[in-house]
Amino acid sequence: MAEAAQFPGTRPSPARRWLRRAAALTAGVPLLAGLVQLPAAHASTGSVKAATSDVTGSRTVDVSVDSLTPAAPVPGDTLTVSGSVTNKSKKQVTDAHVALRVGPMLSGRSAIDNAAHRSGYTPGADGTEVGGKYTEKFAKLAPGITQKFSMTIPVKQLQLGSDGVYQIGVSLAGRTTAAPWQEQVLGIKRTFLPWQSEPTARQTRTSYLWPLISTTHLTAENASDEQQTPLFENDSLAQEITPGGRLERLVTLGKDLDITWVVDPDLLASVDAMTGSYNVQNAKGKPTPGRNQDVAKQFLKSLTEAVKGKKIVTLPFADPDLASIAQNGRNVSGSLSNLKDATQVAPVTVQTILHVRPSTDFAWPVEGAIDPSIVDVATSAGARKVIAGSDSVQESASLPYTPSAARPIGGGTTAVVSDSRLSNAFKGDMTRAENSTLAVQAFLAQSLMITRQDEERQRSIVVAPQRMPTASQAETMATALHALDDERWSLPQSLDSAADTKPDPDAATRVPGAGSYPAALRKQALPHAAFEAIRGTQEKLDGFKAVLDAPKRVVTPFGRAMERETSTSWRGRPVEADRYRQSVTSYLNELTRQVQLIEKTEAKLSGRSATIPVTVQNNLFQGVRHLRLRLTSTNPTRLKIGDGPYSEQPVKISSGHSQSVKFTTNANANGPVTVKAQLYTEDGQAYGSPILFDVKVTEVTITVMFVIAGGVLLLVLAGLRMYTQRKRAASRGPGDGGTDDGEGAGPGPGPRPDGEAGPGPAPDGPKQPSDPAPDTEPESTEASGTGERVDR
Repeated sequence: MAEAAQFPGTRPSPARRWLRRAAALTAGVPLLAGLVQLPAAHASTGSVKAATSDVTGSRTVDVSVDSLTPAAPVPGDTLTVSGSVTNKSKKQVTDAHVALRVGPMLSGRSAIDNAAHRSGYTPGADGTEVGGKYTEKFAKLAPGITQKFSMTIPVKQLQLGSDGVYQIGVSLAGRTTAAPWQEQVLGIKRTFLPWQSEPTARQTRTSYLWPLISTTHLTAENASDEQQTPLFENDSLAQEITPGGRLERLVTLGKDLDITWVVDPDLLASVDAMTGSYNVQNAKGKPTPGRNQDVAKQFLKSLTEAVKGKKIVTLPFADPDLASIAQNGRNVSGSLSNLKDATQVAPVTVQTILHVRPSTDFAWPVEGAIDPSIVDVATSAGARKVIAGSDSVQESASLPYTPSAARPIGGGTTAVVSDSRLSNAFKGDMTRAENSTLAVQAFLAQSLMITRQDEERQRSIVVAPQRMPTASQAETMATALHALDDERWSLPQSLDSAADTKPDPDAATRVPGAGSYPAALRKQALPHAAFEAIRGTQEKLDGFKAVLDAPKRVVTPFGRAMERETSTSWRGRPVEADRYRQSVTSYLNELTRQVQLIEKTEAKLSGRSATIPVTVQNNLFQGVRHLRLRLTSTNPTRLKIGDGPYSEQPVKISSGHSQSVKFTTNANANGPVTVKAQLYTEDGQAYGSPILFDVKVTEVTITVMFVIAGGVLLLVLAGLRMYTQRKRAASRGPGDGGTDDGEGAGPGPGPRPDGEAGPGPAPDGPKQPSDPAPDTEPESTEASGTGERVDR
């Protein structure tokens, strides 16, 4: 009872110690310290701290179970348990021994959970020791000291009863200098032992997903050469695929397992890019040649052999974050179309590199959390089966067993519900042997308990572990799956088969509402601003590709890069995600600037009409076309371009060349006029930045103005003279037809009305009384001036 009231880091008062000893002497028996105690906080096994606090009771010694083999024994086996014990107190432990304790058979999956989370020794619940020669003794255990142990026990000595899951514990009992008169349990580690002596009536069919997924490694940037040499952000992918690396271990371990491979095509494409020439950004951001071609080739060779004859599920290219798209990107133009593109390119990538046909029917939202919007986004891209988690699609509390994974959720869509307990079994640090051992035992215990729930009802279970397991996690998963090889209560099957299993009519089929989506996952989602940035990049790319001779050389790497921008791997890495998006946009801007107008400072016209050259330069590795150059005058009254305020001409430039485009201009006045040159695409969209320069008219001088004015004056004078002659001719009367010397009165040759000589009557012949009066006055007969034509 005293231990129950005692907290870490405290000591009982002297008075209390005296009373406790007095009571013990009066009773005549030793106190059973720790017989009744409150559950203590689980002691961390991450590191050993020597004698940092005065812990007592079953927290005095830390017991670590580093190995338990076989994990699922059968009759006739011998169980070997090994690990270590560490004295965490300030007192020396004496007369200690380590023993195996067999607890009760557990009644259900919740009982396994409760036992796993209980800490400290509980008399009765933790069973009795398998004593005698099956213990290991320690004469003393000094403070802070760790010692190893190993025990070998025939399974028959455990006296296991009916088939099922048993709780077992490894305990250390001994004496301390604080209570040398009694032995007590000073430390215990609890785990599970699945016991199935005979095959079950119906075995559970288990589909285990084996994810081959990585983070984004390739940039959008390619070298300006014929091979388009790719550029990697760093050399981390080489570390993952090299022998002993995370991905290499997944491939090596998966080869011997009956699993369903879940592959991100972006990973395959990235490794495939490493098999040839490639560059890696160094610490200064400069490209340096990559040197891991042989590693990449060997990895793909090993992977091709490992997946031969196995089921492969391909995710959309770059494993896009379906939840982020549904929550923050669905209403942004282009988000859903990019997802469809990623889905369509995925099987082509897998078939090209691995030479197998993958399944494309599955969508896998992060951690299996779904809501109606996520399901809609997944199905809009072509998926008909959505991998969900059992903590998202929850069963009714009244259902006494774990149902099969397949659930119809409407619209021809099937939710394939993975078991959350099994799927989360191998999270955490599996580099520590104890963590790995306990994870394997808990996984096997839960797996057997599912079968034991209803042995007459065969069910199909799906296990969907973490997306990117570490090498140690993969090792632990493989250990657990190998323990199921004997097929005593579990049979392997593919994910496709699990999805096609006849649904259980009593299983939950309701998709949880949007409000039930986990807040922690929502905080990790890509923000709305990320999808807006991607949309802006897409618009720039659409304008750029329209002017290229070979647009695929640009569209493909940038299209894949924008798909990588929505990858699930960016969750929890907002800074890195933003930096990657900016790098894609910056590089696209850099490429578009390779087709540009050459700056002009000033142009001078040598006359009233002249031409202005504007140069367009193309520094790309391919030609450009479908561009038009427009030159616009800001003051068309003074300077016209062509026949108006602006003029356009087509532009077509080969790779690495420049083109000078000439425009005809007409100036009406001296002085500078600002002119703007701008490139446009054929659909009228501005391309690149405009340039402004002044056109200075210098040849419309004062002399030219005088010449122009003199010409106008001559025209005016000619008109006045013609007017004067007409008026003088009209002022003469009818009898004024002769000249002053009396000549010209008789008939004879004279000028014709059209100015030619010839016979004809005199203009003023004899008049008869009956002649009518003329209705016009007689014209003058004087000769016209030189060069002048007389009009009638």
